[in-house]
Amino acid sequence: MILEVAVLDIGKGTCEDFEAAFGKASLIIVSMPGYISHELRRCLEKTNRYILLVKWQTLESHTVGFRQSAEYQQWRALLHHFYDPFPVVEHYDLPLVAHGM
Repeated sequence: MILEVAVLDIGKGTCEDFEAAFGKASLIIVSMPGYISHELRRCLEKTNRYILLVKWQTLESHTVGFRQSAEYQQWRALLHHFYDPFPVVEHYDLPLVAHGM
């Protein structure tokens, strides 16, 4: 399992629209092969910033299976115009240390 991490800065005054569009986009990502789970969280200090955490079975599930799919084009059309600037997306391995939640 890998963890995709994206910090999403959203244009001023568009957070409500972004959240509504993300609700629609979520239906796309959950249908993708290799998808495990995701969560979107809003920053408390910078209210136009979000963090997106997506768990995938493999790196290729995200970079090839999702990013090279027709469904990704729908995701892109729903969300990419909100980003200011375009986010950096990184992938992380299994936890080295984990404690109870």
